[in-house]
Amino acid sequence: MSCLSLTPLLVLVLVLGVSLGAAFPHHTLRKDCSLSKYQTIASEEKEAMDKMRQKFGNDHKCNTRLFHRKWNAVNLPMSDRVLLVVAELNLTTAMLELPADPSFAELRRQPLKFFDQARADVLGCVDPAHQPSGRLRHRLNKLQEAMRTESTECLRASTIVNVMHVLENLHCAALRHKC
Repeated sequence: MSCLSLTPLLVLVLVLGVSLGAAFPHHTLRKDCSLSKYQTIASEEKEAMDKMRQKFGNDHKCNTRLFHRKWNAVNLPMSDRVLLVVAELNLTTAMLELPADPSFAELRRQPLKFFDQARADVLGCVDPAHQPSGRLRHRLNKLQEAMRTESTECLRASTIVNVMHVLENLHCAALRHKC
């Protein structure tokens, strides 16, 4: 059981290591970055995610406010939006990959495939020299703290209930300055 709870933490540490290790801020994305396919999310993808969220959300209650914040991703510089989306996608895929009962395993199949591909695409947009703003650094620290203090079940429930929020942030990052 301890391996399951360490997996998401290790993923988040990787993201934090990439994002916090820079000396000078850069506000552009890598030239090979292409998120245009996430500017419009197919309705069947949204429906699969919403179906999973509704099914799982009714069965699990958790009081963590992991995804609540007073600001919106659109208020972040583009490079910060990408780092936020990477952290959220890392957490989401890690939680969806956890073992599950067969009925939920089937419901999560399509969303997991989508989020796993999105994570790979967004990682190609991370500028390793970018230093996140104070607002984003605070958010990433809160995610890291939650990974240490919350139970795996609570993290999973919070992540799945907020899966549409993650999708919205991915969409915003793909729209770049039009968001």
